[in-house]
Amino acid sequence: MNTPTPAQFEFSFLEEGFSARDIVEQKINESSMTDDRDAFYVCDLGDVLKKHLRWARALPRITPFYAVKCNDSRAVVMILASLGAGFDCASKTEIQLVQSLGVDPNRIIYANPCKQVSQIKYASAHGVQMMTFDSEVELMKVARCHDNAKLVLRIATDDSKAVCRLSVKFGAPLKACRGLLERAKELGLDVIGVSFHVGSGCTDPETYSQAISDARCVFDMGEELGYNMNLLDIGGGFPGSDDVKLKFEEITPVINSALDKYFPVDCGVRVIAEPGRYYVASAYTLVVNIIAKKVIMSEQSASDEEDDGTNDRTLMYYVNDGVYGSFNCILYDHAHCLPTLHKKPKPDEVFYPCSIWGPTCDGLDRIVEQCSLPDLQVGDWLVFENMGAYTVAASSTFNGFQRPDIHYVISRPAWWLMCFQKFQFFCILFSRQHSHLAGVAACCGRESSLEMPTKPCHTHVA
Repeated sequence: MNTPTPAQFEFSFLEEGFSARDIVEQKINESSMTDDRDAFYVCDLGDVLKKHLRWARALPRITPFYAVKCNDSRAVVMILASLGAGFDCASKTEIQLVQSLGVDPNRIIYANPCKQVSQIKYASAHGVQMMTFDSEVELMKVARCHDNAKLVLRIATDDSKAVCRLSVKFGAPLKACRGLLERAKELGLDVIGVSFHVGSGCTDPETYSQAISDARCVFDMGEELGYNMNLLDIGGGFPGSDDVKLKFEEITPVINSALDKYFPVDCGVRVIAEPGRYYVASAYTLVVNIIAKKVIMSEQSASDEEDDGTNDRTLMYYVNDGVYGSFNCILYDHAHCLPTLHKKPKPDEVFYPCSIWGPTCDGLDRIVEQCSLPDLQVGDWLVFENMGAYTVAASSTFNGFQRPDIHYVISRPAWWLMCFQKFQFFCILFSRQHSHLAGVAACCGRESSLEMPTKPCHTHVA
């Protein structure tokens, strides 16, 4: 996979001293000159790179396989492919997207335990071998349709403390695992490892520790049955922004400790994960325009002495994106989206109780049930941050409302650091063979203000 060039997708360089928020302001100013004040995104690809380096520092043993379902932007997938990440694909279409960018099939895990037969055949024909299962029926389908499958048994976890629970749908209970491994052996299938998912929006890091312990039990079962398991997939559930109760750096020590205990470095087991929102949530900022407004007067206002100007009315704002578009995350991902103001309010500005609604004709299309905002006007803008995960990927054009345009930006230091990531990898290999040139690797990226991990990232560079 070659590093992408500016010609392969459209983006703008951030000049020194400028941020993605400056581009938001620029686009708002440009749009405000016209009547077509459409909603739009600004995506900072440099934020994706920073997340990759942050991952390498915090989880040096674990190779990230990006969950394409979270955000299938070609630009994001291309950046992560260049950085050497693997990919968690759940369908033929996602496999096609990743492979169209030149990603080797051994960097893909078909992580859907319930696959359509024709899509299993497609994976087989295109060299994708790693795939998950959690039932006997799935084993029988794979046995018929894929001669070289490398199977990963997905186990159920206690995801009761996750925002989005997944074990109600996927994962074999521990008591069923031995039977499934025995059936796979009868069918002549190769089971190479175990996977799990603690649920999206995990709020208890100890859930990972228990799941890793359970995976160790299944590895032991496999060893007893003659399998040589060498892959552990710890799934996703990692936060994508810092405005959450459980921070990324609060989760990672628990994971590292559990891996050291149950899967020590010298055990020969490769560890991967399936981060999705971790990589993209904070990279995207959504900007919407107020297209309509209602003022609802209270039937019984406070007395003049008590009235501070906020008790007599409620404001309803209607904007040009909604739950059938980017804000589908409210329905499907349990997201709570609150806006920030484009214009800084005056110190004495009065705030009113408000609700925010999308543009469609459905009464379900409500973005915010209650918040406090000033008395804004039609044509004003609202900004929603951390909007990269499970937003554009699941949006529709219901009622004829189009998806927002996405403007990609990246700083020059981030761009060049990304380009040098692969070069650094080869420098490290070269310097190990030529000790007198050992300093070559260390100089890579020295011009950048972005800090490189102290140890080489364990992601694979093809």
